[in-house]
Amino acid sequence: MASPLKSLVTAGTKLWLDSIDPDLVVRSREMGATGATSNPIIIADLLKTGRFDADLLELSQQGLGDEATCWLMTDRLVRRAEAVFRPVWDATRGNDGYVSFELDPLLEDPELGPPHEVRVARYVELGRKWAEGRSNRMIKVPATPAGLEALEDLAAAGVPLNVTLIFSKRQYRAARDAVLRGARRHGDLSRFKSVYSIFVSRLDVYAEKHVPTLSASSQGLVGILNAKEIWKENQEFWGENPTPLKHEIVFASTGTKKTSDVAWKYVEAFAGSDIETNPPATNDAVEASGHVFSRTIDQWPEAGLVDEIHRLVDWDRLECTLMEEGLKKFADPQKALLRLISDKRQNTGN
Repeated sequence: MASPLKSLVTAGTKLWLDSIDPDLVVRSREMGATGATSNPIIIADLLKTGRFDADLLELSQQGLGDEATCWLMTDRLVRRAEAVFRPVWDATRGNDGYVSFELDPLLEDPELGPPHEVRVARYVELGRKWAEGRSNRMIKVPATPAGLEALEDLAAAGVPLNVTLIFSKRQYRAARDAVLRGARRHGDLSRFKSVYSIFVSRLDVYAEKHVPTLSASSQGLVGILNAKEIWKENQEFWGENPTPLKHEIVFASTGTKKTSDVAWKYVEAFAGSDIETNPPATNDAVEASGHVFSRTIDQWPEAGLVDEIHRLVDWDRLECTLMEEGLKKFADPQKALLRLISDKRQNTGN
């Protein structure tokens, strides 16, 4: 019998690991994963283990500051993961096998971030820099005003893109349209690849707190419904604008937040299509469950629940609230990562 994660892959899901821990990357590849994502929290958690102190010491001895050390260390860890997934990229001719590299979250810091126009220019500059020469690297850009505005120029430069921090259809549509405009400016669509990371569980946390009038049957379905509706729209859009490579939804934030939910609640809801990027703990819980997955991506909540959710949820308020929370979670981990690197460098006397 196939393992639970392998049954998920067999059902049609591409499994990406929400980590670039070198050991977990190898293990997840053996379980069927075909890609990975990174962010400052992931990098900080890896550096805290002490396993990469030698790398940090080497970079520090080159006379680099905290920020330069941070980004070169991130680049080094992402490259290691890219090497594991490169055969997938080769076999699929660029349709899979990517590792996401997140651009500087401090660009979105409410207190320290530069003006809007500077943010846009920096996203384009950094995206081109960190994508150069890396075939199976995907540049991760947030669906903020500045990030969205940078997407067209990045796509025009031929940069594969993972648009993240998407909570709403408005953000998805703005991102998708900008990316397609840029790709058409570039002209060569043969390597044109983009994905759109839709956050799921955070919407259910929001609904439970801010939409208490939802029935018990609808609570816990807001994130699933939103992501499925965006997935369906994405299928239709790219069906009308076909390109050689697929442009897919990444179902992100798939770890459950309530102890009463089974660990595979969100994993199962989207089985059968596109990409799921699961935290290691979620993958471990799924693998231990013995649960066998089949295609459920096109199974929808009852019509009455769908109507209730759309009637009671203020989607503009949801997006605004979750983006405000998301940006704090976006910038704070980067600050913590820089402090961690500074402390480690001081402790080694460099």
